[in-house]
Amino acid sequence: MTSGMTSFDKIYDQPDPRAYFTVLGPLEYQTPHHAQAVFRRMAETRRATAATEPLTVVDICCSYGINAALLNHDVTLDELYARYTSPRLAPLTTAELIAEDRAYFAARRRPGAARVVGIDVAAQAVSYARAVGLLDGGFAENLETAEPSGELLRQTRPARLITITGGTTFLSARTLKALTAGTDEPAWVASFVLRTASYAPISDALAAHGLHTEKYTARTFPQRHFSGAEEQAYAVAAVEAAGEDPRGKETEGYFHTTLYLSRPAEDAATQPLEELLANI
Repeated sequence: MTSGMTSFDKIYDQPDPRAYFTVLGPLEYQTPHHAQAVFRRMAETRRATAATEPLTVVDICCSYGINAALLNHDVTLDELYARYTSPRLAPLTTAELIAEDRAYFAARRRPGAARVVGIDVAAQAVSYARAVGLLDGGFAENLETAEPSGELLRQTRPARLITITGGTTFLSARTLKALTAGTDEPAWVASFVLRTASYAPISDALAAHGLHTEKYTARTFPQRHFSGAEEQAYAVAAVEAAGEDPRGKETEGYFHTTLYLSRPAEDAATQPLEELLANI
């Protein structure tokens, strides 16, 4: 756990996501909501240049496949909160919930859905996401401590977009280097990063692989409400230490994230990040 932050480790690797949504709902965890439109726009852009269909997206720290659900299905994060905290689903076994979820997401599948490969150390969460059809490939591997398996490299080789909405605080450049070095063509890396941590070590490593990193300056994105005064004090101090201003953001009671996009310099020159995300 990062010093000063509340640990939610117990909800990240359950047989299904009901505890995850029940615990994080009151804290208004919302990064996947903000990422939904951003990742869809980036996927559309990458699809236009992809040599093969469908587009392959790799989601790091994929958890229960939430980003995949929001990218490829006509659902919102609020709808997922309502679903997984509903009294109707509460008595179901995990097997029964998986059966319900398979039908639920199949009925909401968007045309031209991306092929999503998920990576997370939480084996049960990855297994759930695969079982309900949210992930086309799922790997419970820790690339911080071990080299990626051959099958993971095979499935991520055609990736054109790599996404992260949570986990950069706990990741080093090692994970990103292992994935970006193995793609057929340079993949874009889109990361929502807590303002309490520096993204420089990762962006520096990506630069060595020919990827130029842009920081989205139009706005920051609320992540979740603080669990208490101690966590807020930690966040305010960490943001100030990082050279950012917490006023109006962390001082108002929420962690905030910054969006970074790493891609070849010619792609950034053709369509700068602010232009790419216009009207989002």
